[in-house]
Parts: sequence; structure tokens; C-alpha cells
Amino acid sequence: MAADYPTMTTAEIRSAYLNFFESKGCKLYPSSSLVPDDPSLLLANAGMNQFKEFYQGKKVMKEIGACSCQKCVRTNDIDIIGADGRHASFFEMLGNFAFGGVTKGQACAWAYELITEVFKLPKDRLYFTVFTEDDETEAVWRSLGVEPDHITRLGEDDNFWAAGPTGPCGPCSEIYFDLGEEVGCGCDTCAPGCDCDRFLEFWNLVFTQFDRQEDGSMPELPHRNLDTGMGLERMAAIMQHKSSFFDGDVMQSLIKLGEDISGKTYVDDDYTGASRSLRIIADHARSVNFLISDGVLPGNEGRGYVLRRLLRRAVFHGRLLGIEDAFLGRFIDAVNDVMGDAYPSLLENVGLVKGIVEAEEERFSTTLNNGRVYLDEQLSALAEGEQLPGSAAFMLHDTFGFPIDLTVEIAEGAGHAVDIEGFNAEMAEQKARARAAAKGDAWGSFNDVWTELADQLPATEFVGYDNESIEGAHVLAIVVNGERVERAENAAEAAVVLDRTPLYAEMGGQMGDHGLIDTDDAQFFVSNTTAKGGLYVHEGKLIGALSEGDTVFAGYDLNRRGLLCRNHTATHLLDAALKEVLGDHVNQAGSLVSPENLRFDFTHFEAMTSEQIRAVEDLVNEQILAAQPVVTQVMGIDEAKASGAVALFGEKYGGVVRVVSVGEGAEPFSRELCGGTHAKNTAELGLFKIVSESSTGSNVRRIEAVTSTGAIAYLEERAALAETAAASLKCRVEEVPARVHALQAELREVNQKLKKALTGGSSDAIASAIDAAVDMGGYQLVVAELSGLEAADLRNVWDTIRGKLSSACACVLATVTEKGTPALIAAATDDAAAAGFHAGNVIKQIAPLVDGRGGGRPTMAQAGGKNAAGIAAALDAARSLLAE
Repeated sequence: MAADYPTMTTAEIRSAYLNFFESKGCKLYPSSSLVPDDPSLLLANAGMNQFKEFYQGKKVMKEIGACSCQKCVRTNDIDIIGADGRHASFFEMLGNFAFGGVTKGQACAWAYELITEVFKLPKDRLYFTVFTEDDETEAVWRSLGVEPDHITRLGEDDNFWAAGPTGPCGPCSEIYFDLGEEVGCGCDTCAPGCDCDRFLEFWNLVFTQFDRQEDGSMPELPHRNLDTGMGLERMAAIMQHKSSFFDGDVMQSLIKLGEDISGKTYVDDDYTGASRSLRIIADHARSVNFLISDGVLPGNEGRGYVLRRLLRRAVFHGRLLGIEDAFLGRFIDAVNDVMGDAYPSLLENVGLVKGIVEAEEERFSTTLNNGRVYLDEQLSALAEGEQLPGSAAFMLHDTFGFPIDLTVEIAEGAGHAVDIEGFNAEMAEQKARARAAAKGDAWGSFNDVWTELADQLPATEFVGYDNESIEGAHVLAIVVNGERVERAENAAEAAVVLDRTPLYAEMGGQMGDHGLIDTDDAQFFVSNTTAKGGLYVHEGKLIGALSEGDTVFAGYDLNRRGLLCRNHTATHLLDAALKEVLGDHVNQAGSLVSPENLRFDFTHFEAMTSEQIRAVEDLVNEQILAAQPVVTQVMGIDEAKASGAVALFGEKYGGVVRVVSVGEGAEPFSRELCGGTHAKNTAELGLFKIVSESSTGSNVRRIEAVTSTGAIAYLEERAALAETAAASLKCRVEEVPARVHALQAELREVNQKLKKALTGGSSDAIASAIDAAVDMGGYQLVVAELSGLEAADLRNVWDTIRGKLSSACACVLATVTEKGTPALIAAATDDAAAAGFHAGNVIKQIAPLVDGRGGGRPTMAQAGGKNAAGIAAALDAARSLLAE
């Protein structure tokens, strides 16, 4: 069909849509994070997610409506992506929403005006669907000039939306674009709703107007709601005269990059082979970039698993295209080039995103190589058309980290299905084992009383930034044994909620305050303060009687709060120092601030060197010695970000925030958004010392450190250890390193002499083993367990045996290493191998008896294991096997 309407880029479509609805009086909302506030959602998957509270009546919108361009991720159709032109994991949803402020007639009129007068789509190529029973909407479309033969009635499955069996619901009306007869099924009755590709649905208007009851009746809601969604990528395909989601400008720029890297050619109507892989990489690269930028890190469950699955699937399809080197980092840059203007958050975290992507890509490439060897072996052993056993698929998942969908793809490519039922059974057994081993119940600490109280009581006012204690606070609630009580007396464990408090509740990694709540009749000793739904909950022991409504004194433990403040300020200094030493990709990924020490998790992709650790310590201590002021300001979130304040990666903030700066001037050493409590001056920290640096998982490192009294205690402990070592070595403390080096040299020399004695011809154990050699007909066989050796020493023993016996000899030897693990070796001369001895086969069959795996050549094979108690059985099995 000829191009009879103008062309627009994706950016122009997005801008035109939002400007249009702003001109109609709708308020423009930025896209919400892909990590939604709604705990029922794994990821943001629709534009209406951020407006749920307006639909529920919990919030009221002053404007007549809203509009947005929402970034979305859906992975329920991940297996289809690339195999057609309409499915994707990441997409942008243009939407406009109203909660009683816009009528159905207005909504339809606006939609029609936008697509015919702004986008200038030809009216004869527009088609509309309405719910079977929705005469009202059909009448609206007709009044706007839509011909009756361009309106189709569809049933409840297509054109009726419901939140569930009961509750808000209403009819939908969808708008389609006719892509032309040449892409249709050719039948005379072809219309929207047909399974062919001719009619592309690009806009859905949902009119939530009923409240379905349990008896099936549907009375009208107090006001009608509007929820519309236009798929930006689908609209881009239409406005650029294409038929596929992947043929618009944004996706084509990414596919072109894939062509350049792989040398493969993309064919727009080919949904197999290289073209499919190029689509998958382009789509997944966008999802990966946006997910990490919104705070999601690769993991084995939830959002982290979705991210890791997308990452690994992209890498796998890169390998299918013949790309052996790391390549996803280039896609991250390409996504930023075409989408960074619309989504500035992409540009704020480039270093972090690329670092995580590259580390995951390298890790999975190794996994892929190892797993493919195992999978190829399993597939080659199958008869034509035979299924890959579920146990093999589970081994790939459990041992090699292979996602099951990759196993299925590879197996199907080789002509084999996968026993999914068997795989699921193995997974179920593993989960059952994990549950049995788990301690406690994940729901054990949940208490409905706090959900009720959070709804009934006003949020606690925290006054502890400037007040050590307060008079005149009021008791709002008392909870004992999980139940709210009006009065409590002498309770060993209780919880008290005040209308205002100086005690800081555990938040943002900082532990809660200890302290005292006091009246004439009671003393409540607070052992922890936590936050539950806006309430500050004081937990502790009650002596005397306390009632709701009592007026009380409340104060926190000054010494403990001081230690917490110093360690919290140290985390800010540490964050800034890490960024300076390691790079801007460093972001906080968790923390714990206790009185004794601090723990700081951060995004980084390898262990820090001792030089880097020392550099970070020096930077922090420079700020401490400089006695820098710690200044707190309250300001709007936009002003705070404009000032350069660091926001925690993946964290959500309100409109007004506290900004904590360490240092003076326009560019202090550290400036972060933070609601915690802090030292007034860095000099209060005294000294900063890193105690350890370790890994907590992929791409995340952990530093533990101490300040002030904790640092003094740490250094005193280390000094005491050094003095103890010096006393044992009978030298001065400063001579300890040289004395240790000398002893190590002596020990190495003694060990070498011992090993030579144990493995050489003069060894009694080896001599006894050789004397006990068995004549196997074509060769002599030595089978023995030897003590005091390492795995590498067994080769030396074999050299000794071979020198003592004839040219036709073999051995099977075992030892328990210094770590307590078993080591096995089987070896033979060429003549022994020719006579039938096969070292690889022997090791392969006996290694499982020590919980190990191994193999090798006919003349040399080795194995390690976990169960040293199985050595005797393994050697007996070797004797029986060779005797047969």
C-alpha cells in the first residue's frame, strides 16, 4: 500500500503525543521506575501502575487528567521475542488517564484528533473495535465520522477489562491500522481480531465505569475512569511505514550495530536464524540497560533473575551469531545515544551499567563454554528424536547456571525436545530440600497489628536531629504479645508508639536508637527503635504501668547515638573515596551502621588491591584530620540533584529531602541525600580503618571498617597480637616479619626433603607398594594409598614406580591432601596401555566413590573428590575392574 501519510521519528511521536495531551489540560508525569512501589508487581508493566492510588480514590488529581510515557518490561512472552514483529521485553507506553475529569466522548475525540490531525493517518486505514454490548462507544466513534464498516464488535476476551472477578471493570475500545492486503490472510472477512498481520492494534482505550458485584451485577462507579495506552514502538513502525515493531528507527539502529559486530545480515521478514538473534539482542539490550539504571542487579530470584536471564539470553544469541568477544557494552552505548535525551537516568549510571554488563557477560561466557561441552556430550548420546532427560537439564541449571530456556533452544536446534516435567520434578526436590534446611519461617515476624495501627494513627514526628530528649510526648499505642492494649504493666517485652520522638528508627542501614521513655509511674527501657508504616516503634522492657494517652519524657542513649553518627558519616566519606579511587561506577548497594563498626556494600567488579584499600583509607583520614564540617540542608529533590547530591542507587525519594554535605564550598568532598543522623564535624571520627574487603555476590563488594573507639580497639588488638607473636618468636615486634620469612624458608626446605623422601625410591611406603605389585598378564599393577602427599606428588610417585618396574607397568594411587580432600591418579606406560589398561576409564568409574569426577588419557588420568572415607572403596573397585 502506498505511503499516504507523513513520516515521524520515535522521538517526534513521543513529544507530539505528550504535548497534545498537555494542551488539553492533562498534567505530564515522568515515567515511574521499573521497580514499582506496588509489592504485587515484579516490574512496571503498564502506564497506569503509578496511578493506582488515584483509581482507588486514595489520591485526588487537581487537573482533569494525566499523561505519561512509561518505560515497561514484560517477560511472560520472552520465548516469542524475535520470532515475530510484535513481542518485546522492553517497550514504551504512551498513556493518558483521568479519574472522573474526562468523558468517554472527550477521550475518543482526542484520540481521533491526535491520530488524524497531528499524526495525519489516513482515515480509511483506521479501524476500531468496541465491546459487544457497548452501544455508547460505537455511537461516539460514528459521531466523529468513523464509517460503520470500520467498527468491529468483539467479546469480553478482547474488549472488556476487569481488575478481577469482582471490582472495577469496563469496556475497551481499540484502534487498529490497516497495513495492507499484502500482509493479510486474503480472506474476504479479514478485520480487526483476525490472527493475520494485516491489522495492527496500536491504541487501547479502557473505560472503567462499573463495579462488578459477587452476584454478577455491575452498578456504575461513583465516577468513570479513563486508562489509555498507545505502544510507542508500534506507532513508530506505522509512522515510518513499516510493519514490524523491530523496523522502527530506534530498534533498527541497534540491529544495525548487531550487523556490524557479527557480520550477519538482517532480513526484515525473516523470523528465524540470524535475523531472530539480532532482534533478541537489540530488544534485550534495552531492557538490561533500563533495569540496571533503575537499581536492579543480577541475581537468582525476582527482578534480579529477570535481568540475568535477559543478559544471558543476549550473550547466547551473540554466540549463535559468531560473536566470541564481549559485545553488550557497545549496545549500552548505542541505547544511550538514541534514548538518553528522553531518559537522562541512563546517562547518570553509564559506568555502573557497563561494568555490571561486562562482568556478567564474562562470567556467563565461561559458564556457556563449560555447559556447552556437557550439553553437547548429552545430546550426541541421544537417538534421533529422543528427549534430553530432565536430570541432564537440571544438571545444566544447577551446576553450570544454564537457564532452562537456553537448554531448550540448543536442544531444539539439535533436533531434540527436553523433558520439562523431569526438570521440574528435579527443581521441586531441590526446593523441598532448601525448605527443609531453612531455619525459621519467613513470615514469623509479620504482625497484622502494625498494619492496622499504621492505618489508624498519624505518622510519628521525628525530632531527634536537634533534640537529645523531649518532654510532653504522648503515648498513642502500646503493643504487648502482638496485641494492642490500652494499659500495660511490668511487661518484659512491649512496644510503644509516641506522637513524636527523638529516638531514630532503624532505616537506611543505620541501627535504631536505645533510650528511655519515662513517667512518674513507669520506666520503659528502649532496646531498639524500628519504623513500621510511618510509625516509630520503641521496643523494650516496661517497669511500672503505662497507658495510652500518657504524657512522657523520651530521650536516647547519647554515647550510643554518638558512635552511630560517627560511623554513618564515615560511610559517606567512604562512598566518596571509593568513587575517587575506583571510578564513578561505584554505587552504594547496602549498608549497616552499628555502634561498633560499619559495613558498606558497593557495586564493583573485582577485588580491591591492597594499594587501592590504602588509598581509600588515606582519603578518608585526610578529611577527618582536616576537621571538615558536616552540614545538613532540607531542599526540594530537583534542587538537591542539581547541587550534585548523590542519590542511592535504585532508591526512591519524596519531593523534599535532606542533603548531608561533608566539607565546605560549592564542591564538598561528599554530598548525599540522607535521612540519617551524623557527626557535626569529621574530627569526631578520630580515625578510619578498613578491617576487611570481600565479595557478597556478583558485581558487589563489601567493606567493613571502624572509626573512633572502634578503631582504637582494633589497633590495640592488632598491637597485642604482634607482641604475642614477637614473644613466641623471641624477637622484637619490628623483627617479626623477617623472622617469619626465615622460618618459612626453613619450612620449605624441610618439606622439600620430606616430599623427596616420601616419593623417592627410598620411601618405605612406595617400596612396599612396589613389592606388592600384581602381575596382570600383560603388565604389572601397583594399587596403593599413600599418606602425607598432595595431588601433584602422586605423579612423582609414578615416576619412581616406572623406574623400578618393567616397561609394562601401571598404577592406581590415592592420597588425602593437607585440606582433607582425596586425590586419585591412574597411570600406565605405553606397553601397559597396549595390553588393555586405560587410565581415563579407571578414574571415571572410581572417582564417584570419593564424590568426585575425573578422566583423562589411556596413560594418565587424575581426579579430586570430597569424601576421603571412600578411598578404600575406590581402590577396591579399581582392583575389581582391572581384574575383570
